Amino acid sequence: MPRSPPSRTSSARSAERHAAMMGVLLHFRIVVRSMRRHYRQVERACGVSGAHVWALAQIAALPGLKVSELARHLALHQSTASNVVDRLEKAGLVLRRRSARDARVVHLHATRRGEGVLAKAPPPARGVLQQALMALPVTKLEALRDDLALLIRHMGADPGDADRALLADLVGPAEGGVRASASRRR
Repeated sequence: MPRSPPSRTSSARSAERHAAMMGVLLHFRIVVRSMRRHYRQVERACGVSGAHVWALAQIAALPGLKVSELARHLALHQSTASNVVDRLEKAGLVLRRRSARDARVVHLHATRRGEGVLAKAPPPARGVLQQALMALPVTKLEALRDDLALLIRHMGADPGDADRALLADLVGPAEGGVRASASRRR
């Protein structure tokens, strides 16, 4: 039996869906472009990547923070947070201090030089996406989280190791986070 041509309503719905999808793609492009622009401004202003500035800002705001706590604040795997701290320490921006009570525990502190880097960094220190998300009502954040989870499922993406990548590296070239000129002096 021959197929009948699709109805106008089906075609109209398909066109509507396509137009809506294109609108969402445009918004994703705007978000990514805004993030890239901010991360480039941060790196030009202070010689440290946006992800590293965010970590440094957390450490400066919460002196004595442990790496595991920093990882939770940045939604990173502990090993990734530890790598970030290694780079910040090598650049002379962060100090690790062993606890007097328990030598196994290490506390993080921003150095004067680290605070100087933060003073040069354009706001927001945590990043434009993170700042914008924090401005949304909790109900909108939860709905957005759920909608993105659904999108991820439809893409068949594996979110398993998402906490091992720095957001700044995902939207721009990974350049090690701290320029050589920033790490030369101690």
